[in-house]
Amino acid sequence: VQLQASGGGLVEPGGSLRLSCAASEFSFGYHAMAWFRQAPGKEREGVTCINRSDGTTYIADSVKGRFTISADNANNTVWLQMNSLKPEDTAVYYCAADPDYYCSEYDLFSSDFNVWGQGTQVTVSS
Repeated sequence: VQLQASGGGLVEPGGSLRLSCAASEFSFGYHAMAWFRQAPGKEREGVTCINRSDGTTYIADSVKGRFTISADNANNTVWLQMNSLKPEDTAVYYCAADPDYYCSEYDLFSSDFNVWGQGTQVTVSS
């Protein structure tokens, strides 16, 4: 499976963006999809994760109440709606998928995912 992330761009603080992650196909078992981000000089951070089978999610405290993940299983697409964006949200955002992982409600680690998209730049600046 290949993942294609899109929707990044430049937005002013307080603005919104919607990222999408389209999968070329989903063979049986790709349960979890997630978004990570990496700012310059920082480690990759887990942002949010969704279990495609039941819609349960994990979301990082840093974006809780502002970001929402959703999935369209029929079209093999996952979205990340980002509202009330802050300069500290500036990063390259990556989508990821895994056939075996089930999103935990407590944490999210990049090492749990084996399929990655190419990343899309989000810049929040006035």
